[in-house]
Amino acid sequence: MALSVEERARFLAEPRVGALSVIERTDRAPLTVPIWYHYTPGGELWVHTAPDSRKARAIEAAGRFTLMVERTEPTVRYVSVEGPVTRIEPGSPELSRTMAARYLPEDKVAGFLEYERTQLGEQSAIFMRPEHWLSADLGAL
Repeated sequence: MALSVEERARFLAEPRVGALSVIERTDRAPLTVPIWYHYTPGGELWVHTAPDSRKARAIEAAGRFTLMVERTEPTVRYVSVEGPVTRIEPGSPELSRTMAARYLPEDKVAGFLEYERTQLGEQSAIFMRPEHWLSADLGAL
């Protein structure tokens, strides 16, 4: 059963690991990778990644991407959104903290931010306007 507009927005706003897909080459299936993301109902969705990463280069070239999130309990539910990139911004300590705090316990955020700064390097925030939605709750297994 399809989710209502409100249900799908609330579900997408929950902190889940998404599967990001983007066309990288016309002779291959889309590049699909797990990723943390941030979404506020009614707003843009954004991801945080290294600007020279394979996925960032593919997103910039394609100008759009898809993100799918799912759960299996208490029911099988998923939401998939696809849309155009609205902007790409340089990363910042504030964006890094916002994303890390969404996924990690508070006592782990500072350690992750240090790891990101020293090991992962420069980051970019890629913003997307959800344009096409697919969603369903398939019930209990």
